[in-house]
Amino acid sequence: MPDPQSNKPSSQGGVHFHGEAHINGPVIGGNVEAIYLPAYSIPSAQEIPAPPGDFVGRSAECSGLTQSLIQQAGRGGAVALIHGLGGVGKTALALQVAQLLRGAFPRRVRLDLAGAGTSAVTSEAALGSAIRALGYDPQLALPDTLAERQRLYLSLVATQPTLILADNAANTAQVRPLLPPLGSALLVTSRQRFTLPGANGPADVDLAVLALAEAESLLTTICARIGGEAAALARLCGCLPLALRISAGLLATTTQAVAAYLTRLADIRTTLQALADPDDPEANVAASFALSYDALDPAAQTTLAQLSVFPPAASFDAPAASAVVALPPDASPVPQHLDTLYRRSLLDWDGTARYHLHDLVRAFAADKLGDADAVSLRHAWHYAGVAYQAQKLYLTKDRTSDGLNLFDLERAQIDMGWTWARVHADLEATARVMLDYADATAYIGSLRYHQRSERIPQLEAGLAATRRLGHKAAEGAFLGNLGNTYSDLGEVRRTIGYYEQVLTIMREIGDRRGEGNALGNLGITYAALGEVRRAVGYYEQQLVITCEIGDRRGEGNALGSLGIAYYSLGEVRRAGGYYEQALTIMREIGDRRGEGNALGSLGNFYAALGEVQRAVGYYEQQLVIMREIGDRRGEGNALGSLGIAYKNLGDARQAISYYEQQLVITCEIGDRRGEGNALGSLGIAYYSLGEVRQAIGYYEQDLAIAREIGDRRGEAVASWNLGALLVEQGHLIEALALLQVLVNFEREIGHPDAQAHATAVAQLQTQVVSSDWRKRWNTK
Repeated sequence: MPDPQSNKPSSQGGVHFHGEAHINGPVIGGNVEAIYLPAYSIPSAQEIPAPPGDFVGRSAECSGLTQSLIQQAGRGGAVALIHGLGGVGKTALALQVAQLLRGAFPRRVRLDLAGAGTSAVTSEAALGSAIRALGYDPQLALPDTLAERQRLYLSLVATQPTLILADNAANTAQVRPLLPPLGSALLVTSRQRFTLPGANGPADVDLAVLALAEAESLLTTICARIGGEAAALARLCGCLPLALRISAGLLATTTQAVAAYLTRLADIRTTLQALADPDDPEANVAASFALSYDALDPAAQTTLAQLSVFPPAASFDAPAASAVVALPPDASPVPQHLDTLYRRSLLDWDGTARYHLHDLVRAFAADKLGDADAVSLRHAWHYAGVAYQAQKLYLTKDRTSDGLNLFDLERAQIDMGWTWARVHADLEATARVMLDYADATAYIGSLRYHQRSERIPQLEAGLAATRRLGHKAAEGAFLGNLGNTYSDLGEVRRTIGYYEQVLTIMREIGDRRGEGNALGNLGITYAALGEVRRAVGYYEQQLVITCEIGDRRGEGNALGSLGIAYYSLGEVRRAGGYYEQALTIMREIGDRRGEGNALGSLGNFYAALGEVQRAVGYYEQQLVIMREIGDRRGEGNALGSLGIAYKNLGDARQAISYYEQQLVITCEIGDRRGEGNALGSLGIAYYSLGEVRQAIGYYEQDLAIAREIGDRRGEAVASWNLGALLVEQGHLIEALALLQVLVNFEREIGHPDAQAHATAVAQLQTQVVSSDWRKRWNTK
């Protein structure tokens, strides 16, 4: 019988056992190079190689694994498992842990089990290699059966504390026979997710990519000239250690510019080519992933390829994957293949319902995708439906937040679907997808998209598609949404043409709801232009139609608009009645945005009655709702209203704080009218503090914006405020021209203050300025 206590290395040559694992083979995941040696030539106490000299991070994993293995070894055989994506640094971490455990386990053996691909070694071969490495006489034959080899292995390990590093394992069955006896430890790395007795808690590590700061450190350590581009390079490498080492190594040994290399990495068509060292076959991200991919069955390979349509850094759920992935009729359901990909560490899962592809896996999978357009079309259709579901929730009483949360969760997917459809709008199928997207984002889109840079291009592309298809109802919807968007941007005159086209189309096709909306929008437009009496006529027509067809939301909007119109005409109490009715309806149907608008209007109503503290309460409620639903324009309006209230309460400094917040938001979202309002309000506040020059500067900016966007009401108010200050500065001729703008406007719309302001201007014209001038010319 062989002597299990023998620790003498063989001095004779031996025969390499076919199919048995090599010890101390190259470590692909950690980029640690070593030399293949026949198993029988390795002494029993052969050191596991040191970790990479530039090893970074992983402090929590190192601490958890070392403590767990030491504690377990005191109670029995210790086991730990590190699993994760190819190239994520599993072996490097294992070598670092082994280094930290030198004192606890003086004898150490490393086995390469070749489990990543299709030629994993058998359990018998793994045991044979371990037995030889532990000092078993190479001239003696190994036992034939698995059970006999396992008994011999355990007897050899039991002679002293031993750490077995089983690198690149395939599955539980392959590794289970290597479980150690009392006092020793087994550390396993694998691309596969599986379990082992004892490998749980901190001893079961699902290894993630490096943190950004750690990735940057690794890059600049290998290649200092990367410098300030380290963060960008790390992100493009997905912070995957193998990719980081390849990138830094290439830049350290070639003359290519860092910026040019980043451009190659950023293009999905050349990403993987840029992550391959031509002089080192093992320094190749695609080759590393291919080991796992080639081991998949065809249906799982097809699933992975089609999942590449999901955008970078965006998660998705199983229903989305099932909608996007098309498999042969006899294939297993898509969720089963998601499980397979997750088990093979090619797909991440958050533990509840969401999946995610690493960006480099996505690039690898996209290279395997055939008919990308067909997959993208399925993706676009699915997420148009998701957007519609979000909007339906948003419009459902007490579900507004649910709708917004769903939209925000799937925003990247929705945007990608719509963008793809716009790029491929020449196809009839994609044109119809755009119609669905427009309909599904009619409400939430105005809250979540930047009006000028995102919303308008979306709507213009959709409008073109509807006209190609001859879809009149959809054409009207796109025209109406474009009108709304330009109205929000303060380009009021431009909106009239859109709304008039909508009204014509809706009457032509007999769409009463659409007709009512168009009338209401025309009313809002004319009110903004100062033609308030004309606006009232449109609102009244809208109200008749909405009541006739039972459109409660439209009815609430019409009532609110009538309230605003009568308020601007000076009929404040009449306006208040309309506001109350609008608020009741919006709360009844659960329209949070409409409720917020109605609360703001009621705040204006009570402020006009002199009940400013009561007005503040309404504005604060409005602000809460607008922030809750993410309505940035509504938030800005509420802040501006609170500023006016505090100004009227004598707290100009607090008012300025609100105005400045409003100004930031309006500039952010491109709301030119709101920006002008905030600037005008700041002028009023600074005037009240006696800082006249600052006030004049704000008024001049306000007036310039109002003229630019055609806001006659805004122009009239800004002109009056600026004119009043110029009177104080003694510039009477210039002031008179400005003051007259408000008088002309108020006379045109029939405003009740028109005569009082005209009289004041006439007094100035006769150079009769009384001693109480400041009170008479107090800015509005």
